[in-house]
Amino acid sequence: MELRACSFYYGADCALANVSLPIYQNRITALIGPSGCGKSTVLRGINRMLDLTPGARVEGEIIYRGRNLYDDEVDPVEVRRRIGMVFQKPNPFPKSIFDNVAYGPRLLGVKKKGALDEIVERSLRGASLWDEVSGDLNKSGLELSGGQQQRLCIARAIAVEPDVILMDEPCSALDPIATQHIEELMWRLRGDYTIVIVTHNMQQAQRASDFTAFFNIRKKSANGGETRWGELVEYDRTEKVFQSPALQETADYIAGRFG
Repeated sequence: MELRACSFYYGADCALANVSLPIYQNRITALIGPSGCGKSTVLRGINRMLDLTPGARVEGEIIYRGRNLYDDEVDPVEVRRRIGMVFQKPNPFPKSIFDNVAYGPRLLGVKKKGALDEIVERSLRGASLWDEVSGDLNKSGLELSGGQQQRLCIARAIAVEPDVILMDEPCSALDPIATQHIEELMWRLRGDYTIVIVTHNMQQAQRASDFTAFFNIRKKSANGGETRWGELVEYDRTEKVFQSPALQETADYIAGRFG
């Protein structure tokens, strides 16, 4: 996947300008930067969730498997099947564990119980949750712990067999032990999926990603007001960004001097 000269708008306001960014297959790419710099907007642009926000639009191209995801003939529903999303706060449906995972496959037309059983088990195993919940799949997903709920949401995402998984601060609401489980899970999943993660946790980005993109906020004063937008500052392999960044701005952010 590749973003080519992408700018993201909400109405007339540019939230993020001129982003060009490669996203490598079966690797984890971390998006870091201060709040308001547009990291989550990038995720929502990639899987066309911005379509659901009135006035939002993307200029430029997001190339996936050789096609621009914003071409007129591209079905945004199919985009969201192939490019799944896991959100900041675990959001299981008020349904059983089984029905949470089976929800997407059922929408895609899978009806036979045997096929659904296989998908649910495979997805829960893939999310490292099967051993903890297999004895009671009728239990409500809302009764699980926070870390288990997030892994259930990951199982729900992979049940429809996506190529890419987007994760928007998936550990921000979790304790350190649950965070460790999610990070270890991401590292295992990268063998089968391409992962893009937004995180404010510098240690997490350093531990859990192959590549890191640093975004920052730009400001311009005009006519008595201030215009703000996000910009991609630096992108490279994670060890390079954290150990020898090309720009002092990146080094200052990583060191906690702002943001």
